[in-house]
Amino acid sequence: MATISDVARKAGVSTATVSRALNGKSTVDPALVSKVREAAEELGYHPNGLARNLRRQETAVLALIISDVENPFFTSIARGVEDVAQTAGYSVVLCNSDENADKERRYIDVALQERVAGVILSPTDVSSSIERLRRRGTPVVAVDRPLAESISDQVLVDTRLAAREATEHLIAAGYERIGCVTGPAGVRTADDRLAGYREALAAAGRALRLESRAEYRASGGSQATRELLAESPDALLVANSAMAIGTLEALRAAGLQPGRDVGVVAFDDVPWATLIDPPLSVVAQPAYEIGSEAAKLLLARIADPDLPPAATTLGARLIERGSTRRG
Repeated sequence: MATISDVARKAGVSTATVSRALNGKSTVDPALVSKVREAAEELGYHPNGLARNLRRQETAVLALIISDVENPFFTSIARGVEDVAQTAGYSVVLCNSDENADKERRYIDVALQERVAGVILSPTDVSSSIERLRRRGTPVVAVDRPLAESISDQVLVDTRLAAREATEHLIAAGYERIGCVTGPAGVRTADDRLAGYREALAAAGRALRLESRAEYRASGGSQATRELLAESPDALLVANSAMAIGTLEALRAAGLQPGRDVGVVAFDDVPWATLIDPPLSVVAQPAYEIGSEAAKLLLARIADPDLPPAATTLGARLIERGSTRRG
């Protein structure tokens, strides 16, 4: 069985360099990392995970705790995290909190028990407790939604501005009775998108606000849309792609066509958005980049716990399609 010394000799480096390279340390030159990994692969060398964990008191595993694994936005985030983590020699364990604070806490407990190297978290709300992670010294990065603790690393999108721009687009397209279908109160993204909607209406001198909140799911979107249809909206801003499915179902059940009867713009550019008739106008968020940036932040924090906190805010872009064109 090959040893770390065998890998070091074959790669022409020290055993310490082999260890750092295989553990994903950012201080190792990428060319050397490649050379070490090639040598390890040729020799069939695998690090002794148990011994390494006992020395480092952690595993080469990252925990990713997201709020809805069925939402393509979060699966794209997960892909971004995994691609960066795998390149650095880390594995990723995916946990689905289901927008449930108790499930989130249980997964944090599991992360601590398994001594993961770090956690990437889409918090259920701004009061999500990560104090236990901090006490253990486990690095954490928040994605999509901020944590109340300002010292946390985080990667966010300016979703309030994006919602405002989407609503402005509906106003410019000539819609008069614009409604907003958004998520539960207290969920930061749901609150921000509603705030952006309100800002756009206020700036345009529009006093009429048609608003409905529901769960961030297709069933919630359907329920919220049915409630708003009683107010005869001629356009809807929908807070995420899962809710958009429910919105489109409710419109179809009411005999209404997107664009012609009710303009629709929804958050997230999912694959099916261009397959429906008419294609769906969307606010495209850089989900993959959110994940990859979060993983890079987390790996940097693992390598150097004394780095200052980093907050990255990415932009979203409006993609206009047929669902917001009258005719």
